[in-house]
Amino acid sequence: MSRRMHLVLAAAFAAGTAFAAQNEADVTPATVEPQWVEAADGGAFPEGPAWNGAGELFFSDCSGQAIHRIVHGAPGATLFMAAQDEPFTLMNTNGTTFGADGFLYACEYGQPGILKIGMDGTSEYIATEFEGERLIRPNDLAFDPPGNLYFTDSWAYKRDDPKGAVYRIDAKTGGLTRAAGEIAFANGIAFSPDATQAYVAESAWNRVLRYDVAPDGSFANRHVFAELPGGDPDGMAFDTDGNLHVAHFGGGVIAVFAPDGTRIRDLVVPGRKPSNVEFAGDDLKTLYITEDETKKVYRTEVSTPGVRLFWSPGGESTHESGATP
Repeated sequence: MSRRMHLVLAAAFAAGTAFAAQNEADVTPATVEPQWVEAADGGAFPEGPAWNGAGELFFSDCSGQAIHRIVHGAPGATLFMAAQDEPFTLMNTNGTTFGADGFLYACEYGQPGILKIGMDGTSEYIATEFEGERLIRPNDLAFDPPGNLYFTDSWAYKRDDPKGAVYRIDAKTGGLTRAAGEIAFANGIAFSPDATQAYVAESAWNRVLRYDVAPDGSFANRHVFAELPGGDPDGMAFDTDGNLHVAHFGGGVIAVFAPDGTRIRDLVVPGRKPSNVEFAGDDLKTLYITEDETKKVYRTEVSTPGVRLFWSPGGESTHESGATP
């Protein structure tokens, strides 16, 4: 090889190294310390915040066997619903979300199933089993634009036996199908702003998976969207720039990912165990989090609003709305 070629290759290598170093510097997430306001005492284990589109945020107290309500902007929370056997209300709820019908939908894992909860405090199951077997540990849930309700069932926290799954309740028939399987502790779930892709937290592998949503509602073309070492990805929500906000349970931050999977920001939170996130307020520029080390619910103001959830109160569906699940 000629000396000239050696020089060319050396220059190219140096340029490539400098470019790689620059890229590495570019993708280092910015550490941001928002001004968090304590919104409420979260009880024993706060989770599953849900904005009703009418000035109120609801959240589960998983271990405390209750659902509480916060009036947006007012201090503290009030009890909305407590565990009860006769008539049954709930036992241990986790993720919650509102439907366009005004009902609160909740993942119940104490007596496993999906609950449809009225504002009068009554509840009914809309799903309890799949193919003759009881659901194990429903965790989080999200509507697609037509009103089909997707939810994760975590199963056990085992990497070597991934039985977690995502299920879909058909808006028109109420039938239950499996959208995706073989997930090691399926946790948070969110749809992309255009609803063409679905994101699922695979907590036992500390990562977020991305799927294409197939025409039949199943999930296809699974791949790893983002890795979150040092803790578990939990609840998730998108902003209108297409950035995914992920509660990093054990990591002490809300990790923010750009649409290409680049981790662009870490929002430092008051404790090490943020469990879920929800955009709220009339302009969706308030970010609420549930945090399980301090056992509190916090809020902060953000410059980019959240995406209004599909088939939610005040939401705009892009498809024909189905019947109430």
